[in-house]
Amino acid sequence: ERMTKELTGKALFMALRSQRPPAGLIHHSDRGSQYCAYDYRVIQEQSGLKTSMSRKGHYYDNAPMESFWGTLKNESLSHYRFNNRDEAISVIREYIEIFYNRQRRHSRLGNISPAAF
Repeated sequence: ERMTKELTGKALFMALRSQRPPAGLIHHSDRGSQYCAYDYRVIQEQSGLKTSMSRKGHYYDNAPMESFWGTLKNESLSHYRFNNRDEAISVIREYIEIFYNRQRRHSRLGNISPAAF
């Protein structure tokens, strides 16, 4: 699937439904057209999210997210050959929700896991 405003809107709804973030949470993205779309911005506003976007021409504003995608690819995706989309979704979800967000050691946390922090 292409990353359209419909797909990103659906992904945002899924994240909001599963995580139930507090009002005022900062949602950072690059300046992709799907994130600038009116419908997407309405979802953010109605959910109490604060919008943050990379400045035009300042690619390093999004460096932490680019680093995450590189880590995901190197630590997880490069080890799999997926048979279908559902399999890929399952592996990615498990990596993010179980390993990365809970167990993986992070240098920003003094090289301990979020669970230990």
